[in-house]
Amino acid sequence: MLGTGDMVAAARSLREQRARVDAAEVEFLAAVDTGPAERRGLAETLAPELRMSPQEVEARIQAAVDLASRMPQMLTAMRHGLTDGYGARRVLRVTAPLSDAHARRVDELLADKLTDAPVSTWQPGNLARHAARLVQRVDPGGQTARARTADEDRKLQLDHGEHAQSRLTVDLRSEVASACYARVDAMARRLRRGGETRTLEQLRADVTADLLLGNDPGVQVPQAAAQVYVHLPVDAALSISDTGCELDGYGPIPAPIAREIMTGPESVWRAVLCDSATGEPLDLGRTRRRPTATIRELVRVRDRECVVPWCRRPARHCDLDHEREWAAHHGPTSLTNTGPRCRRHHRMKNAPGWVTRYDPIRAPQRSPRPPAPPTPANANQSSPHDGSHR
Repeated sequence: MLGTGDMVAAARSLREQRARVDAAEVEFLAAVDTGPAERRGLAETLAPELRMSPQEVEARIQAAVDLASRMPQMLTAMRHGLTDGYGARRVLRVTAPLSDAHARRVDELLADKLTDAPVSTWQPGNLARHAARLVQRVDPGGQTARARTADEDRKLQLDHGEHAQSRLTVDLRSEVASACYARVDAMARRLRRGGETRTLEQLRADVTADLLLGNDPGVQVPQAAAQVYVHLPVDAALSISDTGCELDGYGPIPAPIAREIMTGPESVWRAVLCDSATGEPLDLGRTRRRPTATIRELVRVRDRECVVPWCRRPARHCDLDHEREWAAHHGPTSLTNTGPRCRRHHRMKNAPGWVTRYDPIRAPQRSPRPPAPPTPANANQSSPHDGSHR
C-alpha cells in the first residue's frame, strides 16, 4: 500500500502527464487547423477518433488556436505539466472578450504572477480569478461594457435529465444570482435548524421550487440573513478609480455596477468600503467564546471566503473558527484569532494529522498542496459562516 508521500507523488505525476497530453492535443489541433471556413469539416473528420461530438471538436480547435496565438505562456505551462486543458480553457473564457494584444498582455502578467506561486494558485478556479483581475487591470475601460453585453444574454433554461429529474438553469448578473442564492440558502438553513430531516441541498431545491411556484416555503428570514457583500475601495466608491471592486464568493466586478449597488435605494446587497491604506479592521477581543455579531460581520467583510485557498465557500456560509482553540489553548474570541472555515474544512482542521496556519490579521493566501490525511500539512486561507465554533 502506498504511503502518503508516494500517493501525493503519484497524483502529481498523473496530473503532469495529463497536462502534457493536453498540450500535445492543443499543438496538434492548432497545427492542422486551416481557418474558420474549413473548421467544421475538420471537426467532422476528427470527431470519431477523438470520441467527441463534432461541436466539441470544433470548440477544442478554436481553443487550441487561441491558446497558441493569444496565450503562449499558458500553453508553455501546460507543456511543463503545471495546468491541464480544463484550467487553460477557464482562463481562455475570461480573456475571450479582449483584443489579441490585451490577451497576450494578460498572459504575460499571469505567467509572472504564477512564478513560484503556491500550488493552490493553479487550481482552475483560482487561475480564472487571477486572470479576471488582470483583465480589469489591462483593460479597465472595457469591463463595464463587457458586463453590460453579457447581461443581455441572461436567460432561463430547462434541461431534462435521467431518472425523472431535470435541471433549471438561470444566467443572471452575478450580484443578483448571489443574492438569490443567499436568500434561498438562509431559508433552507432555518428550516434545517427547525428539525427538518431533508439535507441542505434538498431544502435549497425545494425552497426554490416553492418560491417560483408561489407556494409558502414555511419559513421567513430577515434580510440580514441573506446579505451579500460588495467590496469597494474608497477611491472607487468616489469614482476616482474603477478598479478593485469585488463581490464576495465571486471576484472582480465593474466599479460602475458596484457603485449602483452602493447607492441603490432598494439594494439588497451590502456595500463595504475598504480602507486602501491599511485594509485591517480593529481588534474587538472578547472574553466570551461565541463571537459577537460585530465580530462575525467584520470577519465576513475581511476574509470574504473560507480561508482554505482552494475553497471558495463564501464567508457567510462558514463556521467562525478560533485559530488558537478557545478551550484547549485559551484562544481569545477576537478578530486576531477568528477566521472563517467552511464546515468541511473546519472539521478537517481538527482531524488527526492536520496542521493549519492562518494569520487573521495578515490574511495570507499562500499554501502548500492540500494534504492527504493523515500526514500533517500547512494551509493558509481566507473567509466566514454561521455555525459551530472551536
